[in-house]
Amino acid sequence: MASKRIQKELKDLQKDPPAACSAGPVGEDMFHWQATIMGPPDSPFAGGVFLVTIHFPPDYPFKPPKVSFKTKVYHPNINNSGSICLDILKDQWSPALTISKVLLSICSLLTDPNPDDPLVPEIAQLYKNDRGKYESTAQAWTQKYAMG
Repeated sequence: MASKRIQKELKDLQKDPPAACSAGPVGEDMFHWQATIMGPPDSPFAGGVFLVTIHFPPDYPFKPPKVSFKTKVYHPNINNSGSICLDILKDQWSPALTISKVLLSICSLLTDPNPDDPLVPEIAQLYKNDRGKYESTAQAWTQKYAMG
């Protein structure tokens, strides 16, 4: 059942890709995808290209996919190993969600971090207390890691 659902999502993604995102299988493995997210224009990540890996569990869509950044990102909800703190990837997951919606949620997280549920408390503090410094650091990381 999982592979049928994944195939359908791939077709839908190719037909109607979400803005500024793309995704598809790595080689022949339908359960392992790579996605590309363009840094949102109204964020410190503008101009960056971020690589994201997606691993579908065997019981997808009843369990959320494991999604992580391969590109380093300076963000309160994304840690150094690329893990993403996003409710729909944990307890708010629903089988009605799709990879397309997940990618859009990650894009909106880049634009609007959630400093009240941080994965990296130091960055969340900076975001709350010195937005300018947070944004300049995020821009510097974007230039260094996402504009190869």
